[in-house]
Amino acid sequence: MKSRAYAFWHFMLCWLARLLFFIIPHGVKNEPRIKDGPYIVCSNHTSAVDPIIICACTRRQQPRFMAKAELFKKPVLGKMISGLGAYPVDRSGRDAGVLMRSIKMLEEGYCIGMFPQGTRRPGVDPETTPVRNGIGMICSHSRATVLPVFIKTRKNRVRPFSPVRVYVGRPVSWEEYTDGGRRDDSASVSRYVFSKICELGGRKYPPVSENNEDNQS
Repeated sequence: MKSRAYAFWHFMLCWLARLLFFIIPHGVKNEPRIKDGPYIVCSNHTSAVDPIIICACTRRQQPRFMAKAELFKKPVLGKMISGLGAYPVDRSGRDAGVLMRSIKMLEEGYCIGMFPQGTRRPGVDPETTPVRNGIGMICSHSRATVLPVFIKTRKNRVRPFSPVRVYVGRPVSWEEYTDGGRRDDSASVSRYVFSKICELGGRKYPPVSENNEDNQS
């Protein structure tokens, strides 16, 4: 599903993003078609412009990303990210409501975008970071297909006029990321999904201790 506002902002921003960040897309044909139903696009997270970079490389559907509630209070930025389909999340604590809203959106046919790391990690190798359980919970309950994406940059930082390679992987089904239902806890599903993301960038994601306080939804 695409809104008219998204089509407008996609046209206005994505060509500019491609020029400003020298975006080089790979595997864009892997993006599911509308007839394939909604999906969750999941990527590593290095900068505030990652959603725009991902949208510049996906055209068939409209991924709707979570964004800090505070951003919607800024006049220009708030309208822009709303137009791109973003929806607010309360970052002051655990927001169970936004997880349920995400699941409901998928059930209604909308695509959503998520970053398993939960927050931006500029300058840090993705394979060394913990992931949060929220993505695993949403995947397990919605049974939605996951589209893994890896944003590869020099020193894991997005800078203007520095090439950004975006690798779009093959879609990962519920049967795969849950191992046919045998991988049924949120933490394991989150780690599996992130391992597929890291593979696209030539990295191997190791298991992360579930006791790590950052490895929470």
